[in-house]
Amino acid sequence: MQDGDFIEIEYTGKIKESGEIFDVTDEKIAKERGIHNEKATYGPIKIILGENFVVKGLEEELKKMNAGEQKEITVSPEKSFGNRDPKFVKTVPQSEFKKQNVTPAPGLVVDFGNMKAKIQSVNSGRVRLDFNHPLAGRDLVYDVKINKKIEDKNEKIKSILEFFGAGKDNFNIKENVLEVEEKETINEKSKEKIAEMLKKHLKFEKVNFVKSY
Repeated sequence: MQDGDFIEIEYTGKIKESGEIFDVTDEKIAKERGIHNEKATYGPIKIILGENFVVKGLEEELKKMNAGEQKEITVSPEKSFGNRDPKFVKTVPQSEFKKQNVTPAPGLVVDFGNMKAKIQSVNSGRVRLDFNHPLAGRDLVYDVKINKKIEDKNEKIKSILEFFGAGKDNFNIKENVLEVEEKETINEKSKEKIAEMLKKHLKFEKVNFVKSY
């Protein structure tokens, strides 16, 4: 496998130290382990190697594998979510939460200053917030399988649209132009990324997003 390859994978991601599953594509495993999320979408995912669709350490090992191969991969913090940084732990007045009608409590994940943070403690009118990624500083273990390498052009288009939450069957090809129908509103950042990927990997000259009424 190499950069630019489209592949379909399935995996279970665990924290090495505790064995806790933090991500899984198999709905059956999620239910068995009591971590099933009704709002989550389960099933194999399609990615493009070299485009940071998965963490660096996992991607490096996927390039060494073949279609149909399954492997257990250990990924260090340096090649996943980074090491914990004390600078990302801050203490703020509890009054900041009162303005948002939020009652702070240890363990609660909150939006604060356009960033997510986990509350570590609440004491004497002060709230200690941790802005580090929840998996920062952790060695991760992925049990991953490459189901197949994707070769079909339409399936590649669907892969990109689906990854960025833009549906997968709402497109038309007109010569070198791809037209994507917005059945639901797609934010501008996602549109830019979708267009970038489609032009780079499928050589479209132009990508149009249209709404039907």
